[in-house]
Amino acid sequence: MTIRGPGRPWRRRRYFRALDGEGGSRVVMDAPGQRPAVAAFVRIAGLLHAAGVHAPEVLASDLERGFLLLTDLGRETYLDALGAGREPGPLYDAALASLVRWQAATRPGRLPAYDERLLHAELDLFVHWYLGRHCGVEPGGAQRRRLERRLAQIVARCQGQAAVYVHRDYMPRNLMVAAPQPGVLDFQDAVLGPVSYDPVCLFRDAFISWPQGFVRDGLQQYWERARAAGLPVPAGFARFWADCQWMGVQRHLKVLGIFARLRYRDGKPRYLEDRGRFIGYLQAAAEAEPGLEEVVGEILALAGEGDGCAP
Repeated sequence: MTIRGPGRPWRRRRYFRALDGEGGSRVVMDAPGQRPAVAAFVRIAGLLHAAGVHAPEVLASDLERGFLLLTDLGRETYLDALGAGREPGPLYDAALASLVRWQAATRPGRLPAYDERLLHAELDLFVHWYLGRHCGVEPGGAQRRRLERRLAQIVARCQGQAAVYVHRDYMPRNLMVAAPQPGVLDFQDAVLGPVSYDPVCLFRDAFISWPQGFVRDGLQQYWERARAAGLPVPAGFARFWADCQWMGVQRHLKVLGIFARLRYRDGKPRYLEDRGRFIGYLQAAAEAEPGLEEVVGEILALAGEGDGCAP
């Protein structure tokens, strides 16, 4: 057996492709010192398989040392295929079908809650790393209280949604062109949370943008499938569309914070170079949902007061 690698590192996690000499392959995960995350990967892989989702099968494990031997879902991600000009329709159709299966398998007590504390903690990434570290804005007094009220509005609207299994990074980079399609990766941070989160994540991606019409059509297709499957989405699409905008704003602000942290803490500046995509997503959400116009407007105006946010 030969091993080619290392693969893509993430939080000190590495992946290697092991070739068996007969045309087959396996994937080795090396995650030293990350027993809780590795154990979560194994457990959530089981939940995905039970739901009928094509996730890697765990063939062997050593949780203490952080090793897993996994089935290989291939080399081509959805992001690769879309970047090469692949027609998005069939890819997204399969992704929606898989997502609905995952959400329909929801059972209480199996995953950590995507609760108010966690939603606020993610928004704190935006406040500390993007607003403070990148933009150079440290709001105080009345300005700080206004910001906190706006962020609390976002969290309250997200918390008001029904809870289902949430992959938390259900996006083209983590979906594989496979048989059956898609193969699903990077699920170890899955939680029980807002029903709109994964659909928004799929259509408002960190690395590829779609026109608003494509996004709306895709979310409506998801909503129709979800309703047919008995999932707890709103009875009318207009309400679900509005929920998606609020959920999207929470995620877009979080991602801006993560990108800034990658630049200033981890020395990875290229992610923050793509911040314009997420500013555009925030503006699109404000245009699509009247209740967000003032919320997003105030937050972006505050960020714009810092010289660090100049293009």
